[in-house]
Amino acid sequence: MQTDPTLHQRRIPELGQPSDQAGATSVGLHSEAWMQDGVKRVEQALTRLLGAGDDGETELTAAMRYATLNGGKRTRALLCMAAGALAEASAATLDDVGAAIEMMHACTLVHDDLPAMDDDVLRRGHPTVHVKFSEATAILVGDALQAHAFLTLAGLDAPADSRSALVRELAQAVSTGGAAGGQAMDLALVGKTVELDTILKMHRMKTGALVRASVRMGALCTIAENDEHAELYEALDRYSDCFGMALQVVDDILDTTADKATLGKTPGKDAAAQKPTCASIMGLKAARQFVLDLFGEASEAIVPLGPDAQRLGQMLQQAYAYLAKSASCI
Repeated sequence: MQTDPTLHQRRIPELGQPSDQAGATSVGLHSEAWMQDGVKRVEQALTRLLGAGDDGETELTAAMRYATLNGGKRTRALLCMAAGALAEASAATLDDVGAAIEMMHACTLVHDDLPAMDDDVLRRGHPTVHVKFSEATAILVGDALQAHAFLTLAGLDAPADSRSALVRELAQAVSTGGAAGGQAMDLALVGKTVELDTILKMHRMKTGALVRASVRMGALCTIAENDEHAELYEALDRYSDCFGMALQVVDDILDTTADKATLGKTPGKDAAAQKPTCASIMGLKAARQFVLDLFGEASEAIVPLGPDAQRLGQMLQQAYAYLAKSASCI
């Protein structure tokens, strides 16, 4: 990746404008109305799709709702909705696809927090599922959320080819080449001295794969991935690869620099567990610059898509403003 020495002086480029006009756009934006509405809609979809909070015999449904409806910025669902707007997908379809993505994201978090994995007691400022309920319940919650995510996609009011593409995309994102493989690498690297490329590969799998799928799934609701649309998916992939990596690198930085209130989970876990991260390998200053480079590349990736990608640009601006403030990236 090329490092631009002036990038820290730039703003995220205004959508549809070349990067040399970037200075005109402020990143200190308040949430766009569509983002607020999107969060509300996806949470309504999750409430509907996950049913009642008490199934009478066990705490499984209540624990599933606790894992999915107890906070979160809904970044992945909003990315799906932003790409779906570009593809002119229906709001009803995007609501359910976004909910399916959030179920899968919650599944990965619940399993990552388990004692056998990252062993964390806090998530989004609340006790983790295995602490609130039990370890066995947490395992089942993750399993059930994954199943419900695929059931949701299979039941969409959409053409069979679209449903199949969406199921395949989400499955790939959490497979051995995605989140599951990335988590396995994360565990295997504990206490080891590794090259930066290895950490970046792990991040692309553990975090980046689901971010990439979220963007692609928004487009796949109505636009098939084929030769005719190759340039569209190339731009979306470049955007989402940079976006996903930036999210994870900032998480590495925050684990080192932020307090419990900011993180919503236990700080200093990576260092305590002797996990190599971008922050520990690159150093904080270089890691912060790397985040800026990634946001710059992501913004440039969608310039060829023009005004149709406005919401993807707004997602990038919003994330940049929040993450830059939280991680002291500017």
